[in-house]
Amino acid sequence: MKVKDAMHKVAVWVEATTPVPTIAQKMRDLDIGAIPVGEHDRLIGMVTDRDIAIRVVANGKDAAGMTARDVMSKGIVFCRDTEDVEDAVRIMEQKKIRRLPVLDGDKRLVGMLSLGDIAHSTARQFSAEALTAVTAHHA
Repeated sequence: MKVKDAMHKVAVWVEATTPVPTIAQKMRDLDIGAIPVGEHDRLIGMVTDRDIAIRVVANGKDAAGMTARDVMSKGIVFCRDTEDVEDAVRIMEQKKIRRLPVLDGDKRLVGMLSLGDIAHSTARQFSAEALTAVTAHHA
């Protein structure tokens, strides 16, 4: 199965200057846990609900004065929409990440692939193996 057949096709992203409260509201409204961050027409990072919890709330910072750039995980790990889901799962396993932005041949964000997407679109045995591999604790 190809990534484009399993991914969530809504491609939401924010600019690096987007305030953290705006990002949190988007996450709430769209019921998502991660939003890619773009700058100058390229992806530069990802903000997850965990990034906000750890880098803002747990550190006692004022979210109103912070932007995506302040809290994002830098660097972007992605897959292509034409890749096999198995290849995307290997990336997720190697990087220990649960969500991957999906880019098309023009390097445009066209969707997100999550463990949930994999669970809903692949055989039960494969999705169980993927979940186990990705969520295993770091050695």
